Amino acid sequence: MSAAETASPESLAAHRPAHRDANVLRWLAAYTASLIGDGVYFVALAWSAQKVAGPAEVGLVMAAGAIPRALLMLGGGVAADRFGVRRIVIGSDAVRCVLILAVAAGVALTAPAVWILVALALAFGAVDALFVPAVGALPPRITTPDQLARVTGMRTLSMRVSQISGPPLGGLAMGLGGAPAAFAVAGALFALSLPFLLTVRLRPLDVPGPDDVRDEVAAPATGSAWQDLLCGLRHLRRHPLIGPLIAVIAISELGLTGTLNVGMILLNGERGWGPSGYGWIISGFGAGATAGAILLTVAGRLPRAGLALAGTLLVGCAGAAAIALVPTLPLAVAVALATGLAMGVCGTLGNALVQTAADPAYLGRVTSVVMLTSVGLAPMSYPVVGAAIGAWGSAPVFVGCGVFGSVGVVVALACGTVRRAELPGSRPRPSKA
Repeated sequence: MSAAETASPESLAAHRPAHRDANVLRWLAAYTASLIGDGVYFVALAWSAQKVAGPAEVGLVMAAGAIPRALLMLGGGVAADRFGVRRIVIGSDAVRCVLILAVAAGVALTAPAVWILVALALAFGAVDALFVPAVGALPPRITTPDQLARVTGMRTLSMRVSQISGPPLGGLAMGLGGAPAAFAVAGALFALSLPFLLTVRLRPLDVPGPDDVRDEVAAPATGSAWQDLLCGLRHLRRHPLIGPLIAVIAISELGLTGTLNVGMILLNGERGWGPSGYGWIISGFGAGATAGAILLTVAGRLPRAGLALAGTLLVGCAGAAAIALVPTLPLAVAVALATGLAMGVCGTLGNALVQTAADPAYLGRVTSVVMLTSVGLAPMSYPVVGAAIGAWGSAPVFVGCGVFGSVGVVVALACGTVRRAELPGSRPRPSKA
């Protein structure tokens, strides 16, 4: 009898590519619905604030959610590791659903006051501080290490789909039914994600292979939450690969995020390309990043992942600097496309390498630190980039930010562990004879 005939269903599922794995696809459906819900929520919040408040109050409402998210993110990583990522993801998504639907009912009965919107943003940000580290720690628990790059690519594709579909859906809901309808649509999308999340099965922490697929058991708590946090930070600092990788990610985020967000708006204003020009540039970047995610989703892995990460980061930094030097809009769109492609591959490789290297018991805490560099540290560059462009113009600031981001390339190449880093190879398929 052949090995394929005697293999268990779980064993056969272990060798199934991630894009054909029903468990991974259920997670992807839940994640996509939740991300689109996020996009609709932010549109509803922004437009509701704009209708009842002045520019300063709108800024306050939109910034309110970032404060608890940044302050509590590390605690969210501790909670994910102490109580289990599945429980935290399902619980926080359920709370977000109830919270948004309650606000939808409230604003249907009365006009959305500023204090209600600020309270909503604060509460949503606090729950997000639990949700983001936990959902980021899920991929290594639902697939095998050799499929993690594919899953990370699929996750990036999901993010791009949500960025394309979420805001227009929120705008359509606002146009048809106002703030109550938009908030209700966001809540319904969070509710849609819950049945998929409830059916996702996780690999146990202590088994490296996927053959024993069962419900999650949380990592045992070793002390107080504070001790767990310090233990996680020590694990990160002492790890020969994760620590340098997070340094590379943090440097590149600080150098490039402000440039590609605030700086791009100001550059577009300098050149007189108008709103459509800005839209074309952003679309080019998004299309490139999507192509990078598709590449890794199809390929599954790239050889010499550490060197590939450094190389694509260098291309991305060069593109971010060059986009302020090109004379025409078509060239700027082409540079944005190449930059997005490089950064899409770089970001997917970085996340996959961190997650495959992390001890499963520390995944929540490691993920919380990675996410903090994006939602906590990177936005701090926004006012700096804006002020610098106001003083010196776009071109020198874009070049300077590209050079700063390239420090991450130097760190990656200077660290032998990063240079030699590889994603796990594909597992051998069951023999048919």
